[in-house]
Amino acid sequence: MIRKNYINNRWQEAKNVKTFSVENPFTEEIIAEVPNSSPIDVDNAVSAAKSAWKKWKLLGSLDMRDLLREVAVKSRAHDREIASIITAESGKPLIECLDEIEWVASIFEYYSEIGRDQRGRVVAPVTPRSMSMVVKEPYGVVGCIVPWNYPLLLMAWKVAPALAAGNTVVVKPSEITPLSILHWLKVACDHLPKGIINAITGYGETGAALVQHPDTRAVAFTGSVETGKKIAAMAAKQLKKTSLELGGNDPIIICDDVDIEIAAKGTAWGGLLNAGQVCTSLERVFVMESIAEAFIEAVVEETKHVRLGDPMEGQTDMGPMVSKAQLKKVEEKVKRAHTEGARLLFGGRRSKKFKKGYFYKPTVFDRVSSKMEMMNVETFGPIIPIQKVKNLDEAIELANNSQYGLGCNIYTNDMEKALTAADDIKAGSFWINDPLTDNEAAPFGGMKMSGGGRELGIEGLDEFRESKHILIDYQIRKKDYWFPYNLDAGRKT
Repeated sequence: MIRKNYINNRWQEAKNVKTFSVENPFTEEIIAEVPNSSPIDVDNAVSAAKSAWKKWKLLGSLDMRDLLREVAVKSRAHDREIASIITAESGKPLIECLDEIEWVASIFEYYSEIGRDQRGRVVAPVTPRSMSMVVKEPYGVVGCIVPWNYPLLLMAWKVAPALAAGNTVVVKPSEITPLSILHWLKVACDHLPKGIINAITGYGETGAALVQHPDTRAVAFTGSVETGKKIAAMAAKQLKKTSLELGGNDPIIICDDVDIEIAAKGTAWGGLLNAGQVCTSLERVFVMESIAEAFIEAVVEETKHVRLGDPMEGQTDMGPMVSKAQLKKVEEKVKRAHTEGARLLFGGRRSKKFKKGYFYKPTVFDRVSSKMEMMNVETFGPIIPIQKVKNLDEAIELANNSQYGLGCNIYTNDMEKALTAADDIKAGSFWINDPLTDNEAAPFGGMKMSGGGRELGIEGLDEFRESKHILIDYQIRKKDYWFPYNLDAGRKT
């Protein structure tokens, strides 16, 4: 099956006849071919979005609200079929993909409402009989470059606020998981005005053409630090607005006052969700020495019970990794950990249970140190490395000892410890006793090398708006500070 690009509410063949394959990581079968879009296709999509923007930015707030809310309604109505496509192209368990669709719907509902709010403000005048207004305006065409691990969700984090702010968008899905976005456009967006949302498929060259197009005025990207740097450099040549979420190497601190069983369950889930292919996955575990042995034993026990299998089956906890290339990266990371002296407690190899599929067993290491590669470079795989610490001060120091600053977690019943860590650790999100839980009304994004900009919340809406100051003097009169100047006027002799 060959899919097409979605431009101006029509399915269009790419000008370039070249296509590439989309693989099912569970069966290792090719499930579709999609266009490897050229700069001409990018130009067509951007042109459609630019033309549509002239009307979309002027649309009344109630009409915009209803259109975006209908996206949520249709997403829920087609949740299982969309989720099944995500599962087929990513290997993520169906239950997680259904949750992803509910998130998409919730985000469109949220921005359908707050898009009507806080469009600006009135500020105090500097002269009598005047008024100053700050108006927040859309940029125009926004390029949204989406990763493969949560293709629909991380698309919605960009598209919903961009549209609610009055922009139009061109989406470039990951070359690994484009099918779910294309199908979502077909079943959930057919009622939207022509050209406000477009999608073109391709590799990095397609994304680069989108970033460099002169009519793309803002770019939102989620992905690697390396690619984020390239996008920032390209966008800087035209001084384009960028919002970059570039991954992390998130820590979790386990204090000695917690329920060890609960902390172990939360750590195992937070480290193995989507086979560890989550930007906020728990990749550095710091546990206090007094409970370390019991906690490590509990984490290993939890890991042993994680059920690998067909991601379409309702009882599967963890499916295959998204691709053979991603699997090889994890294998190399584990090999490196052995070389550096980490102790393997469980896993550490491909699963022998399956003849096909890019499965890797959930893996736990201890006896790790902050100097090891796995504690400094994002793994993006089902590996949980555990390091003992003496106290909270040491845990905070190690948590901050990273180029990343996306998220951080802590388990403790002591609010002084929790809030001290929240104050001292440089991270865009800080979770206390509840790993990886996001809220569409609260901002998400990183510090340091984890990027810049925020998604979700009012902050996410502001990423796609720029401020304009309008000053009105409603009493036409000559100003006493105009020409001609008279330095001596009004002086006493």
